[in-house]
Amino acid sequence: MSESEKSTLGLIHTAAKAEFMEKGFQAASLRNIVKTAGVTTGAFYGYYDSKEDLFTALVGESYEYMMSRYKQAHEYFQNLPMEKQPEQMGKLSAECMYDLLSFSFGHMDEFYLILKCSEGTKYASMIDDMVELEVESTHEYYKVLEQLGASVPKIDERLEHILATGMIGAFFEMVLHKMPFEDAKVFLQQLNDFYTAGWMKIMGQ
Repeated sequence: MSESEKSTLGLIHTAAKAEFMEKGFQAASLRNIVKTAGVTTGAFYGYYDSKEDLFTALVGESYEYMMSRYKQAHEYFQNLPMEKQPEQMGKLSAECMYDLLSFSFGHMDEFYLILKCSEGTKYASMIDDMVELEVESTHEYYKVLEQLGASVPKIDERLEHILATGMIGAFFEMVLHKMPFEDAKVFLQQLNDFYTAGWMKIMGQ
């Protein structure tokens, strides 16, 4: 890509980010984006096929990292020997969420777009998808505890969903409010301690 093309693409991205942040994906006007960028509609379509492709260009890599890292952590935990899982649960969760916090703070605009401006795109379900993964992993952990001989109380799936949604939502609140990173690290540790202790309590551990 030539320097001229990179410059044009940069103008489109800057204009698009401002438009999406102000109006959200659905209400954002491609005409306004092109006009603000100072390029023709034809030039725009030389780079992207649609408004959604443009939105993906802004947030896609950040979204993919978030989801893949979160899935990776759950898969790693599930592949641990059963007897090691109870002692590693809080530790591995804390490591994963710290990695995601660091990444999120380096990509705040992208996650603001995903969390607040993505209605009408596949990215709007990010928190729901993470919650679903958390609940599924929790069910797998129940099975492990039972195989280890623990008596696990039946936990209503509605409560599981509420707790997982609260945990993921609390994490992203720190990103949305753009709090100082040093404060966020402390809060994240406290959140992890809170939710780990809470889950262990209702699981009878």
